[in-house]
Amino acid sequence: MEKYEIHSVGSVLDSNTSGDEQAKIVALIEQGYSVALDLSGCSYVSSAGLRVMLYAFKLAKAKSKDVCLVGVSQEVKDVMHMTGFDKFFRFYQTLDELSQP
Repeated sequence: MEKYEIHSVGSVLDSNTSGDEQAKIVALIEQGYSVALDLSGCSYVSSAGLRVMLYAFKLAKAKSKDVCLVGVSQEVKDVMHMTGFDKFFRFYQTLDELSQP
């Protein structure tokens, strides 16, 4: 089972927060970690936020690492499904579920 570094995303992932969030996520991937994005406290993801997630996924894949999503609200899942982004990620309900073999 892969070990993930957990990054908790704020309450909103949009054009105002995406640059800072992306920098933090990219730094973890550049350090050699796979990343679990904890979205349990995030109620809104804009197109800018989706781009951050997709960029992180592509960067991680290029480095033989992974990005997964934890605690995604149904609203955010619906947006990801409509855009096809849900096909890139594995989803976990809780951090505990992520850590189980």
